[in-house]
Amino acid sequence: MVSTDTTATTTTTTTTSASSPQSQSSPGLSPSSPPPPVVISPCAACKILRRRCVEKCVLAPYFPPTEPLKFTTAHRVFGASNIIKFLQELPESQRADAVSSMVYEANARIRDPVYGCAGAICQLQKQVSDLQAQLAKTQAELVNMHCQQANLLALIYKEMSQSQQQPMQPSLEYSFINSPLHSYQINGCFSDDNNLGSVWEPLWT
Repeated sequence: MVSTDTTATTTTTTTTSASSPQSQSSPGLSPSSPPPPVVISPCAACKILRRRCVEKCVLAPYFPPTEPLKFTTAHRVFGASNIIKFLQELPESQRADAVSSMVYEANARIRDPVYGCAGAICQLQKQVSDLQAQLAKTQAELVNMHCQQANLLALIYKEMSQSQQQPMQPSLEYSFINSPLHSYQINGCFSDDNNLGSVWEPLWT
C-alpha cells in the first residue's frame, strides 16, 4: 500500500511540473478571454448631431468624420431627418449620387437663396447658347473665306491663261505684214494714187 501511494504522488508531481512552463509562458491567453473592443470614430453627421453612431448608421458611409462641412451644408438646407429619409428610400447603389446631389443643391441654395440650383442651370444654358451662336458665326466666316479663296484662285488662273496667250498675237500680226497679200494691197493702193495723179495733172496745166 505504501508503494502505490508513492507512485501516484510521483506521477502527480511530474504532471504539474510539465504543465507549469506553459502557464508561465502565456498567462494572459486563456481560451475564454474576449477579444479587445474596437473603437470606431463617429461619423461627421452623428458628431454634429451629438448622438451615438451605431454600427449600421445610414449616414456614416457618406459623411466621414474627415468631412464635417459636407454634412453641415446639407443639414442646413434639408435637415437631418429628411436626409435620412431620402437615403432609406433609395437602394445602396444610388445613395452616393443622391448625397452628392443634395450637397450640390445645398451649396447652390446657400449662394443663391432665391433661385438656387435653377439659377446655376439657367446661367449654364445661357453660356451654351452664346457659345453655339459664336460657333455658327465662326462657321459662316469660314465658309465665306473658302468662297473668297476659290474666287481668288479662279482669277489667278484666268490671268495666267491670258498672259500665256498674249505673246502669240504679235507673231500673227508680224506674219500677216510680211505676207504677199499685205504687200499687194499696199502696192495696189500706191498704184491707185499714181493713176489719180495722172488724171488730175492736165487740169492744173
